[in-house]
Amino acid sequence: MNLKTFTYPEEKKLKSRKLIKQVFEDGKTIKAFPLLIRYTEHEGELHKVGVSVSKRNFKTAVDRNRIKRQLREAYRLHQQELTDSGSKFAVMLIYIGRKKMPTVKIQETLSTLLKELK
Repeated sequence: MNLKTFTYPEEKKLKSRKLIKQVFEDGKTIKAFPLLIRYTEHEGELHKVGVSVSKRNFKTAVDRNRIKRQLREAYRLHQQELTDSGSKFAVMLIYIGRKKMPTVKIQETLSTLLKELK
C-alpha cells in the first residue's frame, strides 16, 4: 500500500466555521463508546475531519491534547474505510468518555464507526 494514503494533510482538516456549523445543525450522529461522530455530506474533493475533546471532562490541556492526538492518529490509520465510500463527508470526531482510553481501544471503535458511516 502506498504511504501517501496514510497522511492527514492540512486540506483534510475540518476548519471552516460554516462547515462545522452545518455538521452540528444538519448532520447525522453515530455513537459507540467512547466516541461520537457527527457527519454530513459536502461538495468537496476530500473528506474533512475535525476532532474535539470536552474541557468539562478533561480539565488539563495535556490530557485533551493527548486524546486529540490519539483521535487524529486513529483516523489517519483507518481513513481508507471512509475513502472507500462514494460520497465525501465532513466529520467531527468527538470524544465523549470521561477517562483516558488506550490508543488501541480508540482505533477499534473508530474503525467500526467509519464502516457504519458508509
